[in-house]
Amino acid sequence: MEQKLRRDRNMGANLRRLREENNFSQEKLCVQLQLHSCDIMRSTYAKYESCELNIPISVIIALKKIYNCSYDEFFKGLE
Repeated sequence: MEQKLRRDRNMGANLRRLREENNFSQEKLCVQLQLHSCDIMRSTYAKYESCELNIPISVIIALKKIYNCSYDEFFKGLE
């Protein structure tokens, strides 16, 4: 069973901030995620940023590698 994080608006904002800081469109980021074995469509990723869907831990792990950042970057502002 895949683990997921509870939805939080700050998480979506952090995902968007990291993506924009790294100059990725949602489409280009999804290509990078696919190269890291995460088959995510752009529409699904958009729902992670808008907090409509919970983001799987496996995607956060892949994003950490793509952005070369710490996990703290994903959780800024979360209580």
